[in-house]
Amino acid sequence: MSAGLRSSRRGATFPTMRLPLLLVTLALAGCAGRWPGPEIPAGHAPMTAAGVDEWVASTSTPATVRLRFSWQFLKEAGNASGRGAAQIAVPDSLRFDFRGPLGSGRSAAAVVGDSALWAEPEDRVRELVPSYPILWALLGQARLPAPGDQISGLENERVRAWRYVNGADTVDYVLTRTGQRQLVTDVRVGGQRLGRVFTTFDAEGWPRTSRLDVPSGPARLNLTFTERDRLDSIPRDQWVKPADEL
Repeated sequence: MSAGLRSSRRGATFPTMRLPLLLVTLALAGCAGRWPGPEIPAGHAPMTAAGVDEWVASTSTPATVRLRFSWQFLKEAGNASGRGAAQIAVPDSLRFDFRGPLGSGRSAAAVVGDSALWAEPEDRVRELVPSYPILWALLGQARLPAPGDQISGLENERVRAWRYVNGADTVDYVLTRTGQRQLVTDVRVGGQRLGRVFTTFDAEGWPRTSRLDVPSGPARLNLTFTERDRLDSIPRDQWVKPADEL
């Protein structure tokens, strides 16, 4: 695994006259403490890893699947968009591909759990997705706790919420139980928010849209899922790093 891309379980001043809409939106959200989707509730109580197994499993795909999506990346330096696909093999393997218009800027990564087998080109993958728990969250999936995590959570008629804490690193999940199914994933590294993902699901429980906000950029990634296919398996060559740059 390459050390450059965040594989941890967690993972300028601009003129004020014409501040871009993206920055205004992020600034207002951060100041007000309001982000799209359900809020992270207070009142967590200690839990065991076995206690959250069912909650995590409820977000996992039931079979090997390919999810196709369109994406839009918004940042101060300029916007980008394109299409991509994620091939997910249960329980924890993922091939992630994305490209720009007309097939330009092709990039890919092969991931097992929260670590990369490879990412190509690494800097382009890192720019779009800052950590692998965040990548899984963009696909609507929570991750199991890592060894050494302190686990807490709560459940009521509206949400299930659980948290992993390891030193100054924290991952929060909030999954709605009523109305439209929604999942919030909030990842903090060293006490600072690395990214927050808000995923909505369709009536059959498949991801419909995902939004990643990265305050440090600031940047925003929007995914809109357009198609899904169940697969018998993922070809072996999909797990091999390309011999040449994509």
